Amino acid sequence: MAVVNGELVAHLAVSTRPALVEARACRLVVMPEWQGAGIGMRFLNAVCQMWLEGNNRYNKPLRTIFHTSHPNLAQALRRDKKWTQISGSLYTKSSNKCKDGKLLGRYGGHFRAVQGFRYLGENFDE
Repeated sequence: MAVVNGELVAHLAVSTRPALVEARACRLVVMPEWQGAGIGMRFLNAVCQMWLEGNNRYNKPLRTIFHTSHPNLAQALRRDKKWTQISGSLYTKSSNKCKDGKLLGRYGGHFRAVQGFRYLGENFDE
């Protein structure tokens, strides 16, 4: 959680993939009154850097993957040299929900592309 003067500003969930090969961050939320101030990206980068340095419950350095369907967040992640895009798809067959032969929606009922990114870190040189 990100807190300023005791006020909740943002939160993010982080778990690991099987065999502790990498971390997975999801559900980045920035409170409405803090949106647009650049807090989300800074918070996401700070948490992912901590995991990369091994500052996590496993004391193990792990890269972090993150998926989003938000167009502006995806664009910001593509611009940031600390991130690399690893996937992108408009929909998958497993995400289709049908009832009585009618498609109910994809990824929560919207048709935005889901894009995946991997955090490379502060000092990544390639």
